[in-house]
Amino acid sequence: MRRPARPDGRHCMAVAVLMAALWFAALAPTSTLAQTTSTPANLSANPSPATPQAFGLEVRSSNEGIRDFLTQHLNLQRYRSLSDLDEMELARLLRDADVQARELLGTLGFFKPTLSWSQDKSGKNASIGNLGLVLVDVDPGPAARVSELQWQWLGDVADDTEARAQLKAIEQQWALPVGATFSQDAWSQAKNQALRQLLAERYPWGRILHSLALVDEPNNQVRLWLTLESGPAVRLGALQISGAEKYKVTQVERLALLPVGQVYRQNDLLEAQQRLVSSGFYDSVFVSLDAEGSPAQAPVKIELKESLRQKWVLGLGVRSDSGARVSAEHTHHSVPGLRWRSVSKLSVDKDLQSLSLDLLAPPDSSLWRLNTSVQFEQEKRGDFQVNSQRWRAGRIQLGERIDRSYFAQYDAARQQGDGQGALESVSGNLAGTWRNFDSLPFPSRGQGVGLELGAGVTLGPDREPYVRWRAKGLALLPLGRTSGRLAMRAELGSVISRDTSSLPTTQLFLTGGDNSVRGYAPNSIGVQQDDGLTVAGRYLALASLEWQQPIRWRSQRTDWESAVFVDAGAVANDTGQLQPQIGYGAGARWRSPVGPVRIDLAYAQALHQLRLHLSVGFTF
Repeated sequence: MRRPARPDGRHCMAVAVLMAALWFAALAPTSTLAQTTSTPANLSANPSPATPQAFGLEVRSSNEGIRDFLTQHLNLQRYRSLSDLDEMELARLLRDADVQARELLGTLGFFKPTLSWSQDKSGKNASIGNLGLVLVDVDPGPAARVSELQWQWLGDVADDTEARAQLKAIEQQWALPVGATFSQDAWSQAKNQALRQLLAERYPWGRILHSLALVDEPNNQVRLWLTLESGPAVRLGALQISGAEKYKVTQVERLALLPVGQVYRQNDLLEAQQRLVSSGFYDSVFVSLDAEGSPAQAPVKIELKESLRQKWVLGLGVRSDSGARVSAEHTHHSVPGLRWRSVSKLSVDKDLQSLSLDLLAPPDSSLWRLNTSVQFEQEKRGDFQVNSQRWRAGRIQLGERIDRSYFAQYDAARQQGDGQGALESVSGNLAGTWRNFDSLPFPSRGQGVGLELGAGVTLGPDREPYVRWRAKGLALLPLGRTSGRLAMRAELGSVISRDTSSLPTTQLFLTGGDNSVRGYAPNSIGVQQDDGLTVAGRYLALASLEWQQPIRWRSQRTDWESAVFVDAGAVANDTGQLQPQIGYGAGARWRSPVGPVRIDLAYAQALHQLRLHLSVGFTF
């Protein structure tokens, strides 16, 4: 006998409950399926214990997921509170329940189940009426598998040679191939995924024209047919910009990077939207395709809400490493006479006082921007207070995945108490960052690499050349839906010059603190002098391994994760003297409205003491 698979009306219900924890609290996962039904006022799907029940219901199966699924979805549950139910009415309800149970199992891909219904009237449970406990023993039998898959393509995609690679990718990445276990949910998800892939490039008006799953119950097989209609291929037309008042329309066009005639790609519109928002000139941006336009040149609508020309941000907070902190930031999006954006910042806490000014030009057609900055700092580096200044001028290009910059830089630093004056240097530098994370600012997988390379010369009586480089990497490796992920981080750096070179301490390396070696104070790991004081060094090595585990509450994933970690870092003036300082501990991660919050309690092995670390945000 053959019949079409019945659609399933169930959907997943998630319950998010906040839970703070500093150690492992991840519970074993349980797949829970829920169905929305209309329940009469006098019927209750889950009667309270105080409500007299006409009968009880127990589903028994070796498959825990099937047992919970049937218990949740059987309409029979709704009639347990009818105290005047008699045997004849119950018998009719059980016949209906048997039919429904088989239909429900069919949505999971089990078309040859064995169901056995019985009643236990022993009266062991006083809250159950004289109809007793209804028992149903379920053997789902073997799951049906896909035996055949037939594709049909209609519209421009059928004859478009440029779309062959896209069409082939959709078919190759089909989520329910021949031989796979069939279920209604998997069938729906596979169809939706194929449609999303079609809509993502060239064919934004595609649709599923026809789909059919034909069940062969005797052979426990399912044959699938899917017809996708692409509609016309679309290329981008002119930009239709609304909301541009303070800032030039040409700036929007440069940031959008959506030339007329370009093949439509959904991701291009999303990236254009993100670039416009990230520029800081706009509070909100919405980029969409005008469905009324010609497919050959479909207009692109860009709706803007511009930021205020100037804004002040005042901050008051507490840092886990340096106590109370106050800050002020002023942004001017169009400096008179220059039309560049300026950002001025002042930040003061116990260990760091900083004043900076950044000037950023509007982007050119390749999104490169002129950039100049100056920064003055007084900071505790190692065991010394350091007064420093940095002047920089160059160009920068910020992208979704790649950031690049090149610049000239002047550094000057004076280390209080060492008897020396200010040490100075000038250098030319290149910097680049590549990142490929699945979702920001809450990534669960991906990797990133950053590299800085500079060559310069010290200033003063003896001018010595030097080369400085620094590389870092981060990899997030998923371990499965319930096992969390590994976060692996590494960083290396060195300054290559003569031993007699007098370099500014800000060009050398220190480590320790929130995002390096936890358990130690910021910039406390360096080179130990003969007098026991710590100073910056010429070589840096850092590594970290962290296991992040989801925290679940009642089988549902929460916004919290637990973490255990070990960090190791070393700084020296010779590679043979690199001795790692180790910190390890546990913590919690919270997906907060303002970004990722990390709370860590770390033990510094060399110091034999605990230290609390708190940080917000994800940057790479």
